[in-house]
Amino acid sequence: MALKSIFTSVFFFLCIGLSFSQERADAVIYDEQTDYIQAFPNHITARLYFVNTSNSFVFKDRNSPDVFKLNPNKQDHIGASVSFKFLTISYGFAPNFLAENRDNEGSKLFNINFRTYFGKFMQTLDIYNQKGFYLDGYGERSYLSDTKTFKIGGRTSYIFNENFSFRAIVSQDEKQLKNAGSFIPNLSYYYTKHKIVTDDDEGTYNSFDISVAPAYYYNFVPADNLLISAGASAGLGINHTTSSEESLTSLSTELNFRASIAYDISNFYLGSHYNYTIINHDSDRSTYVKDNIPYFEVFLGYRFKAPIKWVNEIDTIENKIIKQK
Repeated sequence: MALKSIFTSVFFFLCIGLSFSQERADAVIYDEQTDYIQAFPNHITARLYFVNTSNSFVFKDRNSPDVFKLNPNKQDHIGASVSFKFLTISYGFAPNFLAENRDNEGSKLFNINFRTYFGKFMQTLDIYNQKGFYLDGYGERSYLSDTKTFKIGGRTSYIFNENFSFRAIVSQDEKQLKNAGSFIPNLSYYYTKHKIVTDDDEGTYNSFDISVAPAYYYNFVPADNLLISAGASAGLGINHTTSSEESLTSLSTELNFRASIAYDISNFYLGSHYNYTIINHDSDRSTYVKDNIPYFEVFLGYRFKAPIKWVNEIDTIENKIIKQK
């Protein structure tokens, strides 16, 4: 039912947008272009996607060769996203009919992403809520049906090169016309809550990471309508972890890799993304943690002109924000 609702909502949204966007279209600028970027400033971009993602953890004992892996049961999910002006919102869920999700044993995976732009600043927010994990250790695997993790965090970024389009990579409301790259410094921050429940014990600990992670991304345009993008960031920061037994502040490191390919013709586009984030820190004085967030996406979307009323409302909000600054 959830899948049917998403497809129905997106189809209805597209039809309404297409009908209303015909009214007074000549009063709004729907296309802007420089030598490097073609922008669609008053378009709505909507898409459907398939995503394989999760938030897994590796625990390494500093005093022995023991390694424990905590992997969520569900990984594959589908969803939809909508982008308009400075705002991008997406929602995904993990249906049981996908092969990876059939043996779910009551597990759950909820993931939502939020992205917005203010001039050269870009703000992202990610939420992962997971239940049901496999614990691998001592050569054995056990299923922890009541183990849960919750993660919320994101990045505040600044894009230096105005000829480089990050929107062309992630939301397709811009199109990169010529090769361009940009240095992008990031302030990254994540809060994670773990509730680990086994047959013999139950424990909860909270972890907060903040780091400065400079990045570089490059958009390569080998042919008309084709975009290949890649980039990476490396960060250094502080982690603070608390549990019922102790509180510890330690050094943390962060690595992020991203690669994308997209084909864009007229108002239709399709492509895929791969992104991998690794956060390393201590969870206590004897345990080292690798916090892994892999993300693979395949998407198909369409761009259409926004209704004139929507354009006016968003312009009013943007003007208020600029005046407050």
